[in-house]
Order: sequence, then structure tokens, then C-alpha cells
Amino acid sequence: MAIRILIVDDDDITRESLATVLNARGFVCAQAENGKIALSQLTQHEFDVVISDIEMPEMDGIELLEATNQLLANTSFIFITAHASVQTAIEALRKGAYDYLLKPLNFEDLAIKVKKLIEHKELIRENQVLRNEIHAQYDFSNIIGESPAIRRVFETIKKVSDSESNVLITGNSGTGKELVAKAIHYNSPHQRGRFIAVNCGAITETLIESELFGHKKGAFTGAVSDKEGLFKAAERGTLFLDEIGELSLTAQTKLLRAIDNEEILPVGSARPIPVHTRVIAATNIDLERAVSQGRFRNDLYYRLNVIDIKLPSLKDRREDIPLLIRHFIQKYNRQMNKSITAVQPRLMQTLIAREWKGEVRELENYIERLMIFASGSELTMETLPPESINPIRREHLVQATTLKKAVEEFERRYIIEQLTKNKYHRSNTAKALGIGEATLYRKMNQLGIEEVTTT
Repeated sequence: MAIRILIVDDDDITRESLATVLNARGFVCAQAENGKIALSQLTQHEFDVVISDIEMPEMDGIELLEATNQLLANTSFIFITAHASVQTAIEALRKGAYDYLLKPLNFEDLAIKVKKLIEHKELIRENQVLRNEIHAQYDFSNIIGESPAIRRVFETIKKVSDSESNVLITGNSGTGKELVAKAIHYNSPHQRGRFIAVNCGAITETLIESELFGHKKGAFTGAVSDKEGLFKAAERGTLFLDEIGELSLTAQTKLLRAIDNEEILPVGSARPIPVHTRVIAATNIDLERAVSQGRFRNDLYYRLNVIDIKLPSLKDRREDIPLLIRHFIQKYNRQMNKSITAVQPRLMQTLIAREWKGEVRELENYIERLMIFASGSELTMETLPPESINPIRREHLVQATTLKKAVEEFERRYIIEQLTKNKYHRSNTAKALGIGEATLYRKMNQLGIEEVTTT
């Protein structure tokens, strides 16, 4: 689509010359001999750019700019002015003009300025489209569910988003804690800042302080340059601290000080740096219990837990499972270029009744696998082997006398399986399991898994 330009000047020769030059470069030009006529044309037709003289009868260029600003949001101005009127041109810049040119005109300079202006407008438009897409992606309405349990979460999120308060999101792994955190961020006053997520359980205790608060060059071995911490990187935005319960007591103390004082102290520095960053924390463990056991600071818990959002388990909102399944089918239809439109009723009943230990994340992964192997337009019980429907295979249950023991035995065998597959590399195993490394250590101790195990 051609760029439309309105040329406004009371000098006929200047107008005609500009129109000739710009038309030759592919622009579509209209002309007006003063601001009053130009304003009339602007109200009747859409123009991308106005190139206007400043000194004109009836209505000058500044008056035209002010009148246009009240009516139209997307029309940009470039002014033409004599040396004696440079101060007036600067005033025009303060009122929103893009640029100005001095007489006598250099037509090549003008063409370059118009090209840069169009590129600038296109970049703004693309950024706005991207921002709108992000908002749509993390709009409350796109968190799938209609159950009473999830509707209560929606209402809380809406109220929280406009506040500056810290938020603690609790719930099982896979319930969508980061999705909720993003919904809060992108619908809050902090949306213009960055959203930065960090998994506290995936960073070793020796590095967590540097990651959060930054460090100065030479602060420790390997610190070859200054590093900006995540708190500073999320300035005026949101820092999402996932798996907050995995932080050491030392790191908790420094985090509390940063939140309370709104300032951070990089490792190796004696000068605090002010930061204004909203903190949203999340955990899948019982922090109150951790506080009572001395594993989590009481004062930090209450500082983070200004607003608590508890995400319901799928077992408490089974009526949302069909909606989630349809949502994932649509998502993977686009990604896999498939046209699956239905789910066999028997399979749907099985999926609704199934115990989803990995919550929504596990359900999504399961639907993705079903769609990979699906050949028709319907997902059926025959899509995958029958044994894949039950997450706890029969041989894992033989020695179990209670449900709790069966779950523990399955968990133990599955962790050993992943450890073996990853050659007992703990970091890689934790990633494969979708948990933090510290959580893996704890589970190995609880389930009696040795450093080297044979089965």
C-alpha cells in the first residue's frame, strides 16, 4: 500500500517541486496551499505524513499540528522553515512533530527523512501489534477454564493486577503458575517493563546472589566483568521467582532486604543500587510448614504473601478438562498441520477420570503425544497402546500395600530410570524430570536412592 503524503505550503513552486520529487520515489502526494485547507483534507482522507511550511496565511503550520493532534493519532509532521524560524520549528518538535528542514530545501535530504519516518512508524506499528499479541496471549480470558475454582482465581488476578503488592502463587507443579504471573504482569502498570522468570531451584547457592543482584568485576573467580542482576534487569517490570522455597536461608535474608529497601547490593560492591521491581513468587511446597520447620524465613514469607493465589489441582476442576483438551488440540493442529476435530467419548471419559499427577502440563504433553500418533480426524483409545493410558504400570504396583506406597514406588523407579538414562548427571536428570536440582536431591534422600544405584 502506497504511502500518502500531504504537502502544505503557500508557495506554488515549492509545493509542485516537492510533489514531483516524492511522486518519483513512489509516494502518493496531495497538496494544500494553507493550514485551513490542509485540515479539511485531513478530516476527509487518511495521510501518513504531512510536510508543511510553518509561516502560512489563514492557519500556520503549528496551528495545523495542534488541530491535527486533537483529531488524528497516526499522522506525522515534517516542517519546512527558514533560518529565522528555527526556534518555532523547535517548538513544533516539542508539540510532537517528527523533524524539520531548513530552506532552501535539499530534496535528497527530504526524501531520506521521509523514508526514516516511515520506517519509524512501521516499527511502532509492529511493536504495538506484538504488544497486542502478548496481551491477547496472557489475557485472563485465555487462561482456560470455567469451573468455580478457576473463576475464583480469575477474579483474584484481576484485582491484583492493578496493585503494586507482591504476590505468592501456590499450587502443584504443572498448574500454570508462570502463566498466571504473566497474566498479572501484562495487565498491570508494570507491563512496559520486562517480565523475567528465574527458577530458584535450578541455580546453585553459590551463584544465586550474583544472578539476582549482579556482581562487580573481580568480585570472585570468573567475574571478568560487571554483571547486571535480574532485579535490575526487571527494573519497572516484574521478577518472577519460581520455586522460591528452594532458596537457602542466606539468600532469603538478602532477598528480604532487597524487597524491603527497594535496593540491591551487587556482589563485590559497597554501593547499593535502587530498584523498583515487582516481585511475584511461586512454590509447590507448603511454605507455612517450611517456616515452622525453620527452612523458610517467617518475615520473608509474610513479605511475599501479601496476596496469595492458590491454583486448583485438575482433580478439583475436572469439568475444565474437556475445555483444556480442545484448546490443546487447536494448538497442536496449527503446529502439526493436522485437522483433528473430535475426541472419542470413551477416551474423553478416560481422560476426565484419570489422575493427572503432572497437572495441566502433563495433560498437554499427553494430548500432544496422542496427536503425533493420530492418523484420522478423531482421537481414540486406539491411538496409543493401552498401557500408556495408566501412568503407574501394573508391575510397579505389585508390592505396594497402600496407594501412598504405590505412588512412592512408582516415583522412585521413575527417578532411577531418569538417573540411569542421564548417566547420573543430576542437573540433566532434574531437567528431564521438570524439577529443580535441589528438589531432586531431596526426593532422592526421601526415597532412599543412592548416588549410584543398580536395579
